[in-house]
Amino acid sequence: MGTATLLAAGAASKAWDAHDTRLIVVGLIGIAIIIVLISALKVHPFLALVTGSAFVGLAAGVPLSDIIPNFEDGVGSTLEEVGLLIALGAMLGKLLAESGGADRIVDTIVSRAGRRLVPWAVALAAMIVALPMFFEIGLVLLLPIIVLVARKAELPLMRVAIPALAGLSALHGLIPPHPGPLIAIGNLHAQLGITLALGVLVAVPTVVISGPLFGMVAARWVPVDAPSSAGGVDLDAERGQAEDLKHPPSFGVTLLTILFPVVLMLLKALADIIWNDHPKDETRVVLDFIGEPLAALFLGVLLAMVTFGYAVGFSGAAIRDRLSNGLLPIATILLIVGAGGGFKETLIDAGLGNSIAKVANNSGIAVFVIAYLLAVALRVGTGSATVATTTASGIIAPLVHGESSVHLALIALAVGAGSLFLSHVNDAGFWLVNQSFKLTVGQTFKTWSVMECLLSAVAFGFISILWVVT
Repeated sequence: MGTATLLAAGAASKAWDAHDTRLIVVGLIGIAIIIVLISALKVHPFLALVTGSAFVGLAAGVPLSDIIPNFEDGVGSTLEEVGLLIALGAMLGKLLAESGGADRIVDTIVSRAGRRLVPWAVALAAMIVALPMFFEIGLVLLLPIIVLVARKAELPLMRVAIPALAGLSALHGLIPPHPGPLIAIGNLHAQLGITLALGVLVAVPTVVISGPLFGMVAARWVPVDAPSSAGGVDLDAERGQAEDLKHPPSFGVTLLTILFPVVLMLLKALADIIWNDHPKDETRVVLDFIGEPLAALFLGVLLAMVTFGYAVGFSGAAIRDRLSNGLLPIATILLIVGAGGGFKETLIDAGLGNSIAKVANNSGIAVFVIAYLLAVALRVGTGSATVATTTASGIIAPLVHGESSVHLALIALAVGAGSLFLSHVNDAGFWLVNQSFKLTVGQTFKTWSVMECLLSAVAFGFISILWVVT
């Protein structure tokens, strides 16, 4: 496909002028302001994004009466698409953790693997657990399991930790219904089912290379043993509390509950293919309804209330409290997601998207490469995968007109892959890993940071192959 088809017709047909130069400079300064505020001055990302948006609006010459409405429109449209999904995902994840279901999955998989296959089993367990969870929640949940498995199997810590981290991180960046992929899908108007299928196709070999295989190298670079405790928590006592549950869910029930929303979304994608010429077919209408991410996750939470709630022995009040507690940690995530959408809308309304379209038209670089590089730059600068995904996909949106549904999905995945690149000291995940496994800063760079770079690059390599062959 020629580069001209990557661009909006209006942007591609106009010549570069001084206004475009001004917009590019203003956009770069706006992004730099956010980076400095977050990284150097330690300002909260939400406030940094609001400040950057205000600067861009004023410096780009947007009328004062439009600056705040533009930002509010961006916040509203972004949260309208993903805010409720984030909340439902947090509820499902909380019930999974509190019911002992996650322990059941990990225990079952690991118990059936020999010592040599433990890293592979842990990677698989992490990918399953990560389906409905944010990275941070998944890591906190799996931390005792990772350490206990490493101790029981007498393996170096990194042989077990790196596969788990790779599984959690890859799904966080590539697989809906995680917020990043959903934001990219929404901004680029990609089809969720296709993106989900291609995301799984990319994520599996990426985790294999960046997880169990790289784990062998990381274990030689940082030959540390598993600690007896992590984060001040006695891991053996933590394990004992989970075993006190009256009726923890079985492996099959837990797996069914976790995969239920994903299956509904896949059925919607299948129905769209089978009944492509019959949009009003009753079966397709029903599957389209229950396969929408909001409906699928809502039904998943209802199922979890039974399988991870009543069936476990929790009362109605206990389930309600757990669902409420699951919502508490996501306030910051919602603020950052919304503000990222507001910043994106400010950039687009100022005309930056069309200016970048002109650059891309003259550069000859494929749009999915531009998407990846933009996300990488924002990720390295701000330390936030969410900011990188929201902003990069928003900026790139005017460039994707005319792309096929498969290529739109691959562009969304390229943004997700770029958003995972090089977690370092300006990323909360860096310090979470550092503190969880009692590593030095240098050891964290050699293991976690290198793994994130490898994961991002490998994922982009597979995306590039799919781009060429489709």
